[in-house]
Amino acid sequence: METSHKLFMVLLGCKPPGRNTEQHDVFFGIGENLQQLIPDIISFWPEAKSKIHLDAWCELSQVNGYEIKIYPRQQMPAEPASPKLFFINLGGYKADEFEEFHYKIVVVGNDKGEAISQAKKTAFYRHTGFAGANSHVDDKYGIDVDDLYEIGDILPPAIKNKFTIILLPATEIKKDQVHLGYMKLDKL
Repeated sequence: METSHKLFMVLLGCKPPGRNTEQHDVFFGIGENLQQLIPDIISFWPEAKSKIHLDAWCELSQVNGYEIKIYPRQQMPAEPASPKLFFINLGGYKADEFEEFHYKIVVVGNDKGEAISQAKKTAFYRHTGFAGANSHVDDKYGIDVDDLYEIGDILPPAIKNKFTIILLPATEIKKDQVHLGYMKLDKL
């Protein structure tokens, strides 16, 4: 039985003690609304001492022609073998820019190899990097990947034990809205 819960992708920011610049991380959580995720967000980044803000967030409802559905884990007879939802954080460089740029994508694939294949098709992958400064080539994946995770594996433990993500072919294609801008947790 499908729930009213949704999968959220949140770009968190803070300036932890002892740092010179703002730091960022991506958090995935499941809840009926964004406010329900606040305790998990605070637990996710304890070094921030609750001084976390959001720079972007999105309710993920559809990716690559698949609808994202959330089901209670105890009501699922078995985890579906495929497809799966992956989060990829690509890293790259531009000439004369003192920065490592990142591109975050969520893709559907049967395995990490399929997810990587989709990452290689992005404009970011094709146009970021140059001779002598390729994005770090990770020996494990063989492409310019900083991070590659199956989203179900990186959910907070309590959420992971309670819910499962199921992907179903979409009957209509729609685009999820990305919300951008600085927002303090207490303003959600």
